[in-house]
Amino acid sequence: MTNSLHVGIIGAGRIGQVHAEILAYRIPTVNILAVSDVVPEAAQKCATTYNIPAAFSDHRAILDNPDIEAVVICSSTDTHAQFIAEAAQAGKHIFCEKPIALDLKTIDHALAAVEQNGVKLQVGFNRRFDPNFKHVRDMVAAGEIGEPRLVHIMSRDPSPPPISYVKVSGGMFLDMTIHDFDMARYLIGSEVEEIFATGGVMVDPTIGEAGDIDTAVITLRYANGVIGTIDNCRQAVYGYDQRIEVFGSKGSLAAANNVPHRVTHSNANGVHTALPLHFFIERYMQAYIDELKAFVQAIVEDTPPPVTGLDGRIPVVMGLAAGKSYRENRPVKLSEIGS
Repeated sequence: MTNSLHVGIIGAGRIGQVHAEILAYRIPTVNILAVSDVVPEAAQKCATTYNIPAAFSDHRAILDNPDIEAVVICSSTDTHAQFIAEAAQAGKHIFCEKPIALDLKTIDHALAAVEQNGVKLQVGFNRRFDPNFKHVRDMVAAGEIGEPRLVHIMSRDPSPPPISYVKVSGGMFLDMTIHDFDMARYLIGSEVEEIFATGGVMVDPTIGEAGDIDTAVITLRYANGVIGTIDNCRQAVYGYDQRIEVFGSKGSLAAANNVPHRVTHSNANGVHTALPLHFFIERYMQAYIDELKAFVQAIVEDTPPPVTGLDGRIPVVMGLAAGKSYRENRPVKLSEIGS
């Protein structure tokens, strides 16, 4: 390996451009050699913006470049598993946005390719790298609140996604709650054994017409006895609501929303504070930076990536279990879905 890690980016949409900016300007040891997108104009715009020397419409041009050592996959979900397998076969280390795929057979095929070719795979569960959430997790692991008893995760978007996205996303449990399923495992350090999900369409009837829900509460039962709850909604009129709490035998830990400032304004009409940050990129920018730094470090130091392919698989199992629970109105053990 050279002094710089040579990287290619596959997918130049919104999240692809976020990763391009980070790799281009915030991690000095990375050199982006190429970007691809099925929309040639998107690839070229990204290349121009971030001084990337080559832009392609076909991702295989990146995989065929022997100088590229790692790829960052930011394409649509339905391409993730295919591109992971192809990148592994080309000998490239891989960072891939979540989810790997929406079904376990496809995921397992991709993970087998990674294993067979001896490359590293990190899945983009960026919230693990949020400084506040990581601090809570580290304190839980250090025993600062004794034995955990309850965990509560609140995740509510400022507005629902386009219906065109809802129709292909795999549903709320696999496109939105999947982050919270990963966080549930991360915070407690134990696997979830059983899920019960209830929900409804309370924000936009067209979401229901598309076969999905927009509001849900999910109950988790862990192998170590902890009980968890996740509540989700596609719309929070006050901004991007992202909070966690872990309650234990010796106390509790909580992480509140990030806000633009901490100034409190008091007057005759009340006490006023800033609304939460409104957009996920604002809220989690530091997490996006730190997850890519961790990926690069794992390659340079030849250590396991901090979010593995298995870490990418299990939240999909949890999402499928939640969907089954919602449809059948009963608790579902993860063992019913997949090992």
